[in-house]
Amino acid sequence: MKIPKRLEPLLEDGLIDDVTRQLMSGKEAMVFVVRCGDEVRCAKVYKEANKRSFRQSVDYTENRKVKNSRQARAMAKGTRYGREAQEAAWQSAEVDALYRLAAAGVRVPTPYNFHSGVLLMELVTGEDGNAAPRLNDVDFTPEEARTHFQTLLRQVVLMLCAGVIHGDLSEFNILLGSEGPVIIDLPQAVDAAGNNHAPDMLERDVANLTGYFGRFAPDLLKTEYGKEIWALYEHGELHPEVPLTGCFAHSTKPVDLDSVFREIDDARAEDEARRLRMLEAG
Repeated sequence: MKIPKRLEPLLEDGLIDDVTRQLMSGKEAMVFVVRCGDEVRCAKVYKEANKRSFRQSVDYTENRKVKNSRQARAMAKGTRYGREAQEAAWQSAEVDALYRLAAAGVRVPTPYNFHSGVLLMELVTGEDGNAAPRLNDVDFTPEEARTHFQTLLRQVVLMLCAGVIHGDLSEFNILLGSEGPVIIDLPQAVDAAGNNHAPDMLERDVANLTGYFGRFAPDLLKTEYGKEIWALYEHGELHPEVPLTGCFAHSTKPVDLDSVFREIDDARAEDEARRLRMLEAG
């Protein structure tokens, strides 16, 4: 096959020896099967921002840290250099998340290298030795669905214990490997402690899992694991082996709307002050 231009630097630098085939093309990247010595791995080639369908929503990028102050100012102003810096930060977010989650024991593809906008990582295989299928391509018995659902809930808990929320978890970015489900596609991963949208994203990730596996085991649709997991995290009671029930006691306490509006006004004032400081510094 014709070697994609984005993979040529890796061939030249000896990081890969051959490109076997294209495995898939998604909304933010293309993935190729490559050979590295005697090992078969995959190379994720990120698409340029103007060729991606996935939008870098501020919900995901909120509070992401950029060490270089010049880059931070440029990103805030939306200059060409700033957009390039933002693109680099978007790509490195997945690399950082993979290493962080792998160290925490989360089942993600093992990352090997990140070079010239290409992520080299483990090729997850199924029981037949071929590239593992996505969950959406597999049918399950009710018992299999319950087993995989519980396995993935534990993975979600492990991720949250490591301070990470996937942010886009569904049957389309989970592979069914030979040893069970493997979570992939993490460029939109968010910092649980530093993102105001974290509770909603965590609940949405769990709701996606519940809705999918609930097709095969309808009893799962009555559970509220997302709210339960976040409540445990918020109260400092979440740990990898914490018992989960799927039940959640909703608060009946009236909402203090005046307090909510004050917090919104304070947040707006703080954001305006921050933007003014950045403009003055630029």
